[in-house]
Amino acid sequence: MVSGGCVGAEGEVDPEAAAVERDELPVAPAPSRELVVGYALTSKKAKSFLQPKLRGSPGISFVAIDHKRPLSDQGPFDIVLHKLTGKGWQQLLEEYREAHPEVTVLDPPGAIAHLLDRQSMLQEVSELDLTDRYGKVRVPKQLFVNTDPSSIPAAVRRAGLSLPLVAKPLVAKSHELSLAYDPTSLTKLEPPWFFRNLLTMVA
Repeated sequence: MVSGGCVGAEGEVDPEAAAVERDELPVAPAPSRELVVGYALTSKKAKSFLQPKLRGSPGISFVAIDHKRPLSDQGPFDIVLHKLTGKGWQQLLEEYREAHPEVTVLDPPGAIAHLLDRQSMLQEVSELDLTDRYGKVRVPKQLFVNTDPSSIPAAVRRAGLSLPLVAKPLVAKSHELSLAYDPTSLTKLEPPWFFRNLLTMVA
């Protein structure tokens, strides 16, 4: 009895028929590799983000990143998730992105810088077309100052703004702001700053 192929007239196995039978056999799928997510978060963010249900996600591995060491010495990663700031960390991240373009970085430093820039934020809002919506969305009159602090009071007058003013730094790293009630207080602010009139919010 011969198995695994067809027997010819003289009892020989037909190799082509045997190859066809082998091709029809089910092939076991290759084991899937885990998705490795490297995370660089503050201890508070890590505690709120890495919940037990998330850590137990099948096929995903979460690896803590040491932000004081080069990323290329760690990993390999498929995704880098971060919520850290600082020039040192941004430089590490940019060097890693250049060396490993196949890795997804959330979010790229350039995208974060664009988002934190109040000038770009206001530009995006001003370009929104909301004419077919109820109510109005508008950007309050703004003044951006990046010159000598002593020139701020005159710039405010030329812009048609009136005291008191809300002053916010150009880069929105936090909820930092100042309230200026007189011209003297304006000269104590080190640019770059954005100024706008103090608006009363009605609930």
